[in-house]
Amino acid sequence: MLTFIATYYAFWQPYFLSLLVFLPLLAAVITLAVPQRVSKWVALVLSLAPLKVAVATLFFFNPAQPGLQFAELHPWLPAFNIFYSLGADGISLPLIALNCLLTPLCILASWNLGAAQTNHESRITNHARPNAFFASFLALQGAVNGVFVAQDFILFYLFWEAMLIPMFLIIGLWGGENRVYAALKFFLYTFVGSVLMLIAGLWMFTHTGTFSLPVWSTTHFPIAAQSLLFLAFFAAFAVKVPMWPFHTWLPDAHVQAPTAGSVILAGILLKMGAYGFLRFSLPMFPEAAHTFAPFIFTLSAIAVVYAALVAYVQTDVKKLIAYSSVSHMGMVTLGIFAMTPESLHGALLVMLNHGIVSAGLFLAVGVIYDRLHTRELAKFGGLVQIMPAYAFAVMFLTLAAVALPGTNSFVGEFLALAGSFPSAPVYTAIATTGVIFGALYMLHLYRGMLFGTPSTFVEEHKSHLPDMSFREWLVFIPLLALIPILGLMPSLAMNLWAQPVQILATPPITHNPQPATLLPEEGQGPEVSPTTITSATEVPAQ
Repeated sequence: MLTFIATYYAFWQPYFLSLLVFLPLLAAVITLAVPQRVSKWVALVLSLAPLKVAVATLFFFNPAQPGLQFAELHPWLPAFNIFYSLGADGISLPLIALNCLLTPLCILASWNLGAAQTNHESRITNHARPNAFFASFLALQGAVNGVFVAQDFILFYLFWEAMLIPMFLIIGLWGGENRVYAALKFFLYTFVGSVLMLIAGLWMFTHTGTFSLPVWSTTHFPIAAQSLLFLAFFAAFAVKVPMWPFHTWLPDAHVQAPTAGSVILAGILLKMGAYGFLRFSLPMFPEAAHTFAPFIFTLSAIAVVYAALVAYVQTDVKKLIAYSSVSHMGMVTLGIFAMTPESLHGALLVMLNHGIVSAGLFLAVGVIYDRLHTRELAKFGGLVQIMPAYAFAVMFLTLAAVALPGTNSFVGEFLALAGSFPSAPVYTAIATTGVIFGALYMLHLYRGMLFGTPSTFVEEHKSHLPDMSFREWLVFIPLLALIPILGLMPSLAMNLWAQPVQILATPPITHNPQPATLLPEEGQGPEVSPTTITSATEVPAQ
């Protein structure tokens, strides 16, 4: 039996990354085609297939091997030197695994889509198509996985823009009262920045003759051009993070999005901007990254403190958590541009763990919203007396959000701040106050919702407040389990990205390559290895 399993996975191993991209897209098509009444079951079952592949990919990944693994390289538009080029490393794989985990949890959390709730909601959801809703999440999963594994710029850009469509539909069709405004704002902010990135990418093609990201990472672009290229890519990534002051689309998107939309938005989509900084800005424009680092430090420190203070005064629970995401991602960008091994490890840990904790918090808001149909903090209170199991789950998530030692957030925030201090002591000191403010608004949230005397509103709707169901526990258990696991054993994640972090902390600078050629004929040029990525030209070892 074990031999059969080993042979089975060995056969599929060269195609793991393609499966991670196209299995969700195929699942989306199938979900659209099935009858509405069974669409959620079909979507749930099909969403487990990419999760299985993600686990297998993590199992077969070799952290000690530098460079990209599970490489795939095929001609796509060879006349334009564009290739279907995939590869993954220790930075992308944890984010892929998180994406593949959150998608089935979002489907489970949206199990009652279409059930009549408030008058406004039933007007929206009763006429919505559940199969289209679940298919949008599956398509989004495939596009996001594509962003994390694409090693050709055109392919990367295709997936980067493609993910806007399902997220736009999720917010615009199944969101709240101002859903169209929030969806358009999300789309336009992201799209405008992406156009500048496309222009910069086309210039880089004219300079190198290739769209290969590994080649770009080992190219020393002219110093004068690096600044402009850095700013063009910064426009795309800063909006996606989002960094202050490009963050204004995020609270609106979160408030209007359905619960599952907020989970994916905070859990994985915000990490795409930080991933872009790690994949493009640091290795491709190292001099410009050092030049603009003080500017990034300033924006990051402002984001950490400003967003935390704004979060404290929010009356909408969802908006409070949305601003907390801006604050935490400010710590991520601070750690990335400090460019020390410790700060990079910390930034990556904060990215991963924020995805887990923020997803759990938005799911917790969804549980109570399904029952009371309100997110106003003033209308809650005393829920611990009525829903003790729910109070326990929220307590676990709250302690993780405030980075209590032993939880998954502690090591990441500690490393991000400690590693950033030598490079930016003043900005790090300012950002450290965000840890205090974070505890302030999260404990304020927990006390207002769970403790004290039940509000009049809660007393009136007490009959509508059953404790968490078995299905809801299934949604929370994976996230709650990861909090102590990664809190006590952060090396499980840190070992995966140790090699790329070391490279980013000391970025190599090489001479300009010769213009790239097309894919070599059989028997000529470099051999494509199944574990190391190549491009249209030979790529120096990373």
